[in-house]
Parts: sequence; structure tokens; C-alpha cells
Amino acid sequence: MKLQPHPIHRRLLALAVLAAALVVLWGGGATAAELTCERVPELLRTYLHKHIRFHYLNDELRERAIDAYVKRMDPSKTLLLASDAKQLKQSLAGIFHDVRSGDCEQIEQIQKDLRARVKAMELYVTKTVSRDDYEVDSSVELVIDPEKRGYPRTVEQQHELYDKLIHFQISNYVSTDIELDEAKSKLIHRYELISKRAEERTPEDLYASFLDSFATALDPHSNYLSAEVLEDFQIGMGLSLEGIGVALSSRDGYSVVEKIIPGGAADQADILRPKDKVIAVAQEEGETVDVIDMDLRDVVRLIRGKRGTKVHLTVLRQDESTERFVVTIVRDKINLEEQAASIRFEPAEINGKSEKLAIIELPSFYGGRDPADRQSSDDLRKLLEEAKKEKAAGVLLDLSRNGGGLLDTAIEIAGFFIREGGVVAVKDTFGKIQILRDPDANIIYDGPLVVLTSRVSASASEIVAGAMKDYNRAILVGDDHTFGKGTVQSMVPLPTGLGALKVTTAVFFRPGGDSTQHSGVASDVQLPSVFNTDDFGEAYQTYSLEPQAITPFLDGSANVNQSRIDDSVAFEVVTPKTVARLSELSAQRVAENEEFAEIQRKLEETKERNGVVHLADIIKENEASKQEEQEETTEKAEEGGPESGQKQESKDAEAAATQETAEQDAKEEEEDVPSVQQVEALQILADYVRLLSEADAPTLAADSTL
Repeated sequence: MKLQPHPIHRRLLALAVLAAALVVLWGGGATAAELTCERVPELLRTYLHKHIRFHYLNDELRERAIDAYVKRMDPSKTLLLASDAKQLKQSLAGIFHDVRSGDCEQIEQIQKDLRARVKAMELYVTKTVSRDDYEVDSSVELVIDPEKRGYPRTVEQQHELYDKLIHFQISNYVSTDIELDEAKSKLIHRYELISKRAEERTPEDLYASFLDSFATALDPHSNYLSAEVLEDFQIGMGLSLEGIGVALSSRDGYSVVEKIIPGGAADQADILRPKDKVIAVAQEEGETVDVIDMDLRDVVRLIRGKRGTKVHLTVLRQDESTERFVVTIVRDKINLEEQAASIRFEPAEINGKSEKLAIIELPSFYGGRDPADRQSSDDLRKLLEEAKKEKAAGVLLDLSRNGGGLLDTAIEIAGFFIREGGVVAVKDTFGKIQILRDPDANIIYDGPLVVLTSRVSASASEIVAGAMKDYNRAILVGDDHTFGKGTVQSMVPLPTGLGALKVTTAVFFRPGGDSTQHSGVASDVQLPSVFNTDDFGEAYQTYSLEPQAITPFLDGSANVNQSRIDDSVAFEVVTPKTVARLSELSAQRVAENEEFAEIQRKLEETKERNGVVHLADIIKENEASKQEEQEETTEKAEEGGPESGQKQESKDAEAAATQETAEQDAKEEEEDVPSVQQVEALQILADYVRLLSEADAPTLAADSTL
């Protein structure tokens, strides 16, 4: 059986190494502007003025920035030969002098050269797959990671790499039941689009790439955010946008509807469906713009707009027949509920009694500058109150897919679980250390608490997890440790149209004095997961800052009774004995769990491959997965049986419809199915609740049922 990561994990795989910033929001300007060569030096100086480590352009930073820029130009190491990359780095030695003088000609010349190389690659692919005798070679092997693969040294090696990529890409198409000829056409079109995107890059795009390369040379979490990227960032922080409420993806040049956001304008119009293709867009009083083969970000820019305005979409729907129609939708404010904190309850038998356990999922520490904006702290406060109202015996706080967010929000949320005290210390660019405390002396939830983390949990998540661990407030469950990002980023606003600078301005420390940088926060009870690999985390990021430590600032007032009139405590302290017992019970279950065994097998297999992928293995896995799906579909169809009065000739169409419906239902159900890590974390919570209520811990194993 092919291992399929949990849906949450699948969405995170592409983002795995990009842990979200721990952000301090600053105010903004309002003057319209555009990014020009003349503005670049000013922005470079701003980075150096505010960065935690680099304050001037020395030889180390210059070399790092040039290296980052060359990698940005050819991240897949397919366009440049090793000698080309070396020569390019040498030619860029004086780039900062030129840019400071307002001369960006070299940046523009590099882009012209890259366009030619992209076109040459497109022509090679077209020529190769257009041969009558072309067929997929299943014996090829490919090193996926460009850093491990390196640049090809000769043109022959480069073409050999192209051939391998072609075989893998064609195989991906064929595995979805596309005929070989159609697969060839799709691949040719894909490379035509790559060439088209290269041609469409504007001078602003080039300067933005240069700035972002410089920023990432400072550290992995400093970035230049263009106006479009900044807008997406603000949407993510505020969990709202003005538009029609549709998630789009780009497939073979088409903008395809992936999902209709519940409650949005498109959902209320009830016309669009997943898999619909948006082929043209028109504003309320504007001309229709053909968006086939258009960059997805440009399509999104056309569709988004102010609340109350209309947008006309020309839609292509390919169902039993092909249908083309125009739909008019009035833009509205859309709340991204699916990305907000949520709660659900699971039953548990504890000491012979039926209890409830609360699972609170917090995908990010979102919030806006405006008090009227939605805040994750407000949402979580309400959910904890709901858990108490429902008399939940314990709470599982799931931060396993939380990449970070706002600093102030993380501090406030950590304070929900302790009475008062220092939550995090921040050291700024001048070396000044400030201890940031729980702003509220009240405790929102004082009961049994388990925090589920993973190597995806980063930044603000690590502040909360670190405080819970250092104050012995909760049991931490998950990967061996969290991502390991111990830095703070500030958003430096720029005039409207320029976007913003995201720059690392501080490092933070746990109450115990340790930095989370590189080491993260260790779990008390470890569980296997797809992210628990040797190359995933801050320690493996290029140019990550070194970890530090300060004097501990643990505060005894974190666990005092609010009345202060007796010696009672606000919460039960987690003890080493408790952790040992919970680890023992969990290890027994994990050892008997097939899903955990499969995860472990895949991790070992990946380690053995060392980044080398065998096409034959992928084909074999695809065929096995396809066979399994067909068997499941056949079983469903046989269980349902034919409806009375149906003709034999309609059965094929019925089977196809049944398969599509079954796949859709499975996908919807799958989204609600908890991950195996979450299920085990709930079981650990049940064990913990029982441990707190029983003096005889050995009876736990027999009474653990969820």
C-alpha cells in the first residue's frame, strides 16, 4: 500500500522549509510608488540598518548575497553549467557598486541570458518528446535535490538531466490515465509557459528578486515582499480578503477552481464548481481579458477587488458535455474560517466514566493591527471557555501545522494557561534584553493540557510550547523537536506599491534561558511523522543564525493561586514520573500501530535512497495505488447494486460517476479524519487525565479507551 500523508501534511510538504515569521507589525505609508533601480540602494541600507547581525556590507555578506542571487536565477540547477555559475559569480563581484550608482544593467543582462537558456530548454524538450520513437524509460534515476545534484558540468550532462526530467514528467501525466500523445502535448505546453513567464518578467520583478536574494543572504527569514506578496501575507494574518471566495490553481495554462470558500460570494451565488476553468475576466465596466496561459497571480489580481463591485468570469466546464458561460459575482468580504482556530470534542472512557476531550487546532497566530480585525487570541479564548462549558476533562492544543505568526498574540495565548510570569525574552540588535510577560494575571484554562507539535511548528508556536514546557504546564507530544526558529521579524512598511521589507530584528529565548534557534522545543513523548527527518528544520536552513542563551527568568508567580491566601496552585505541574509513564504507555500503542509502522518504514526508505528517486519504483507505486482505488470503487458499486429500470448501456457511465462521487466523498471525509499523531495525542491526554485522578498509575493501561 502506498503511504499517503495526512491531508494537512500534504498541504504542508511544499512549505516545509518556509516556517512562517514571528512578526511584529509596524505602521505604513501611503504614497504610490514603483520599484526602480534608483530605489534599490535605499532599501539595501534599510536592511543593514535594522538587521540583528549585519549592519554593513562586508566581504562575507557580499559573497553570500551573490551566491543567493545566482541560486535564485537557477534554483533547479538546470539552466547553468558549473562553469557558467562560477563565471556569473565572478562577474557579479562589482554588482553592489553598480547598483549603488543607479546602474542595474547587469541585472537586466542576466535576465536576457536566462530567457535564452529557458527557451533552449523548451526547444530541447519539444524536440525530444516529438520523436515518433519516444517512450518512457522506467530505468532512469534522478537526484531530486539540486543541492545534492549540483550543476551539470557539460552540455551532454545537462541534456542527460533534461532527458531524466522528461521521463519523470511524462510518467506523471501517464499515471493519471492520459494517453502518451496527449502527455507529450501537455509537457510541451508546460515548457512553453515557462518560457512565456520568463519573457513576461518586468524590471520590477528583476529588482525584487535581487532584493529578496540579498535579504535571504542575511538569514533565511528576512525577505523582500512585493506589493502582491504583501497583500497575500496580510490576508493570511487577518484571515479575510475582499473578492469572490474561490481558491484557484494553475494547470496547463488554465486557472482552475480548486475550492469554493464557504460563505463567500461565489458560494452564495452557487454557480461555480470545483474543476471549472476560468478562461476570461472582465471588470464591471471593462473589457474582457483572456486569462488562458496568464500567470496565476495576474489572474487573481484581476478577480480580487473592492467589496460591492462586480466581476464577470467566463467559465469553461467540461462535464458530460463542454459548456461555456459567463457568471457575474459581486465581490464581498470573505472570512477564511478554515484557517481559523477550531474546536471539536471526542468521547473518552476514563475510570469507567464517559468524558469529553477537547481538541483545539490553531493553524497560525493570526491577527491584525486594527482592534476590529479578527485575532487568534480572541478566538482561542472563546474556544477554551467552550471547552470549560462542555466540561472537557482535558484539552489537546494542536500546533502541529502552525508555522508562526504574531509575537504579541503568542504571548497572550501562552498566558491563557499560566497565572502570570515571563513568557519570552527578546534581545534586539543592540543587545538589549527585554522580558515580555503574560499581560493578564487571570488563567483561562487550568486543567490537563497536551500540546501537539511537529517540525513544522515554528516561531510563535515555539514560544508557546517552550513556555508550557519550562513552566511544566503541559505534556508536549510530537516530533523529536519543533522547527527551531528563534528569531523575530519586523515588517518595515514602504510606500504603497513597493510592498514591505521583512527583516530579522531580534532573537527570542524561553523562560529557561535557552534559545529555540536550531534545537527547537523537545517533545516529552515522541511520535513518528513524515517531517521527522535529519534535514528538516532551522538548523539545515542556509545562513541560519547561531543559537544563544541567557540567564533563566522563570517566574514562580506563574503557578500561584489567584487569591494568594493559601498554598494551592493554579495548575498541576508535569513531573518526570508522569512523563515517563505516559511515554511508556504511548510506546506500547505506537509499536502496535500499522500507520506508525508504515511512516517509519517510509522514513527509513527515504534515508536509504539519499535523495535518489527511481522512476520504476514510482510507476510501481502509482499502479498499485490505482489498482487499490479501482478495487474500492468496484466494491462500492457492487454494494449499491443497479437501480431498477436502468439499462445495461448506462452502467459504464454510472460506474464513472460512482467513482468520481466516491473519490469526492473520500476526499471530504479525509479532511475531517484526524491524523494518526492526533489520535495518539488524544490517547496520551486521556492517560494524563487518568494519571492525575488516580493514585494507582499501573491501572491506566487497562482503562485507556477512546
